[in-house]
Amino acid sequence: MRAQKIVNVLITFVTLLAPAVVNAQPGGCNASNSGTFQTIDVPGATFVSATGINPQGDIVGRYIAAGVTHAFLLSDGVLSAIDFPGASFTAGRSISPQGHIVGNYTLAGVGHGFLWHDGEFQSIDVPGATATTAFGINARGDIAGIVTAGGDHGYLLRKGEFTTFDYPGASSTQPFGMNARGDIVGAYTAAGALRGFLLSGDVLTSVDAPGASDTGARGINSQRDIVGEYVSSGVTHGFLLSQGVFTTIDVPGGTFTNALGINESGDIVGNYIVTGVRHGFLLCR
Repeated sequence: MRAQKIVNVLITFVTLLAPAVVNAQPGGCNASNSGTFQTIDVPGATFVSATGINPQGDIVGRYIAAGVTHAFLLSDGVLSAIDFPGASFTAGRSISPQGHIVGNYTLAGVGHGFLWHDGEFQSIDVPGATATTAFGINARGDIAGIVTAGGDHGYLLRKGEFTTFDYPGASSTQPFGMNARGDIVGAYTAAGALRGFLLSGDVLTSVDAPGASDTGARGINSQRDIVGEYVSSGVTHGFLLSQGVFTTIDVPGGTFTNALGINESGDIVGNYIVTGVRHGFLLCR
């Protein structure tokens, strides 16, 4: 890996508008609903995806309504929209135990990463990149994501310094999640196939679901439980990898399931498709 000091990576923007309350949603996980799926939907939305969940059970993601993509925060059963000022696209990707949210937005055709907390946006842009996306944040405030510069590369932003990394021999490297230890999971492309990876310290390890044509690792908790998706016989399934054992995750009735985030309690969020419509889900464990 190669490290480079970044000056003025974070540019602060302040929005004067509070998040818009969209509607009430399922109230989270408890002992009575262990092992159950809860659907996350937004009235009028044609697409909903839950992508991150923190230890308190707060969930972030994105939804599309009237052709516009909005980030959302689901906390204590209330789903609120979050939009970067003036952006045509805003997506929430991960949320820390402190409630800090990272994601990405598009403004004037350019993609940027962001950090959001207490109503304030901070834009994340890697100098020289054509696009930057923030996908993971942990309790220390470390941020991981994708920098696009002649291809997709991974980056870690820690205390104003960012480190870029690529899976050896890969044509693209895309980090998607990280835990409190600083472990990072994601996907890389090699020989035309998508494969998952785990970066722990300086060690990169491939993550492949048995018999899958493609695998992507999307989220990881402090126990190093990993969630993601794999493709087998043309069908996409979610998975949980815990203590070396892969378990398939399929929402009942769905034709597509993707697991995207996992918290310290093992609760999982993601999205699924049924009758052609994509919905978010929370799997309580």
